[in-house]
Amino acid sequence: MEPILNRQWIKLVQMQHPEKLLPFARHLDDNTLAAVYGLNVDTYLTIKGLLSQQARETAKQLLADPEFADRVDHLPFKAGETVIGVGESTTDDLLSWFEILRHLLDLQRPQDEILLINEGISGQTTTQVLGRFSSIVAKQLNWIFCMIGSNDAMRVGVDPTKTQVSLEETAQNLAAIRSIAATRTKSQWVWLTPPTIDEERVAAFTYFQQSQLTWRNADILAIGDMIRKLPDLVVDVQAGFGKQTATAFLEIDGLHPTIVGQKAIAKLIVENLTGGSAG
Repeated sequence: MEPILNRQWIKLVQMQHPEKLLPFARHLDDNTLAAVYGLNVDTYLTIKGLLSQQARETAKQLLADPEFADRVDHLPFKAGETVIGVGESTTDDLLSWFEILRHLLDLQRPQDEILLINEGISGQTTTQVLGRFSSIVAKQLNWIFCMIGSNDAMRVGVDPTKTQVSLEETAQNLAAIRSIAATRTKSQWVWLTPPTIDEERVAAFTYFQQSQLTWRNADILAIGDMIRKLPDLVVDVQAGFGKQTATAFLEIDGLHPTIVGQKAIAKLIVENLTGGSAG
């Protein structure tokens, strides 16, 4: 008998991955992780399976376009390489652009055995990523995709006057993170600008109202402007989403991308790494 699934359970398993927060917890078994969520193991595994299936079906939709499939064949990842995704909830999400990329490669190039490691952690700022970045680059890695900054731009309070991390501090954190990668690895680096939001939906979302949390596109766009000036390859998600983000690209909270938005990000990445948009 299939378990009855609560939408809140699905969202928790999709967006929150406590095993990533502590190094010793990385190898917790499914029974333990299910208990952390307050679920039995069958329900937990069913939810994970459904999310993985959804990400895989999204990859199949993209690969149905022969031109796009050819681009995946020509992505510059070599057989046996390791690709790391660094970021916050937009990456950590089990329906994220990174998970879609994982399925694209598994479906189109299974013989290459490219390893993708999702190092996104929901809610993290650039300061928190900097604090754990040395442990990330300790892995044998060849590519790093980095999308961070949205949580730096978060404002707290009834009439907030500052972002959680100042723009100047964000710039310093990004520079320090990139420097660590450059000095300790020979990996290829790809920046992604954090996606724009729907301010009206953010303001109307009950949880954000209760917690007095808000975001402004002006703050997020300023971080994007800074990233676009960096010397490495930049996938400009903000340009893809637009200043007025398409309704279908964002969840009801106005902040987190839907599977449609994540699919658009994955498509942008593949296009940028294979010569740009065909359109």
